[in-house]
Amino acid sequence: MARVPSFEMTIEEQRAELAPLRVDMSVAVTRAKNPFNVGTIIRVAHSFLVREIFLIGTDAYYERASMGMHRYETIVECPDEDAFLEAVGDRPICSVERDHADTTLWQVDYPRDVVLLFGNEHDGIAPQLLAASSQVIAIPMYGVNHSYPVAVAAGMVLCDWARRRDPRGAPPGA
Repeated sequence: MARVPSFEMTIEEQRAELAPLRVDMSVAVTRAKNPFNVGTIIRVAHSFLVREIFLIGTDAYYERASMGMHRYETIVECPDEDAFLEAVGDRPICSVERDHADTTLWQVDYPRDVVLLFGNEHDGIAPQLLAASSQVIAIPMYGVNHSYPVAVAAGMVLCDWARRRDPRGAPPGA
């Protein structure tokens, strides 16, 4: 169920109210060539109350595509891959990349405190970041298309993480 704060609260008060509900998962995205996708991923990530969102690179993103959700999120701007790896520290990274996968969305075992990394539509995930990943996850596909739109892939993986790891997703009475 969505959390709807009072309209009288400031953005900071609303962020403070959401803080204890945040999960032990973060999202990272290499800024896409399509700036709408990054804004959409921010909106999707907010729906799961991720810890933070890492934006790798300096390309602009379209804030309007986040439908205002960027105001409620901790967005960590990383100008390049090195800055991202430094910001993440020793937290495990799970990259979502079909061509270099060592597991699939059906078999992955998400580690605690994971950072889920998504590449951009044109270049995918940089080799340096793939090498730093503890797992590389493929999302199964059945048609002739080579990949999912990055924002759709992010939504699928975040939903799978929540289904497996977040107790708030348990059926009533479970």
